[in-house]
Amino acid sequence: MPAMAPEDRRAALIAATVPLLREHGTAVTTRQIAEAAGVAEGTIFGVFPDKISLLRAALMAAFDPAPAVAALASIGTTLELRARLCAAVSMLRKGMHANAKLYTAPKTLLADDPEFGERMLESRRQIMEAIAALVEPDRERLRRSPHATAQLLLMQVAVTVHHGLGGLGGDDLGGMDDEEIVSVLLDGLLARPDLTPLTESPH
Repeated sequence: MPAMAPEDRRAALIAATVPLLREHGTAVTTRQIAEAAGVAEGTIFGVFPDKISLLRAALMAAFDPAPAVAALASIGTTLELRARLCAAVSMLRKGMHANAKLYTAPKTLLADDPEFGERMLESRRQIMEAIAALVEPDRERLRRSPHATAQLLLMQVAVTVHHGLGGLGGDDLGGMDDEEIVSVLLDGLLARPDLTPLTESPH
C-alpha cells in the first residue's frame, strides 16, 4: 500500500475488512485482512491497537445506513406503489443477507459500547424514513401513515430474511418472494377472488 495519510489508511483497512467480516464473521484473521488490503500484518497494528478495534470499526461501516438510504431514494416515486415497494424489498433483502453473519457480532464485539445501540436505532430510523418517503405519494390510499407502513414493511422483510436463513426454524416465510411480501403488506393474508394467490403456481 503506498504511503497514505493515517485516516486514508484506516479507511482502506476498514474497506478491506467489511467483506471478509461478512464472509467469515468474527473468525476472520488479521492475516486475511492484511492480504486483502495488500499490506503487512503489522501495518494493521500501526493503525488499530488490536484486532477487536478494527472489527468494531468494520462492523460500524457494514451497518452504515447511507448506502441503503441512497438506494431507496434512487427508486423515486414515479413508479406505481407496488413496484416501488418491490424494488425497496429487493434492495433491503440483499443488504440484510449481506450482513447475515454480523447480526450476532454486536453482542461480542460491542457489548461495552453503549453508543452502538443508539447508532443502530438511528440507522433503522433513517432507513424507515427513506421507505416512508417512497410511500408518501399514496398516503391517502393507506389505512396507516407512511411511517407506520415503513415500519411494517421493514419488520416483514427482517422476519422473512431471518426465516430464510433458518434462524426461526422452517422456511415457510423464508420462501416468500418480493412480490408476496408487498402483497401481504398491502392486501393482507386473506385470499380474495380478485387477487391471484402468489403462493400458487398458475395452471
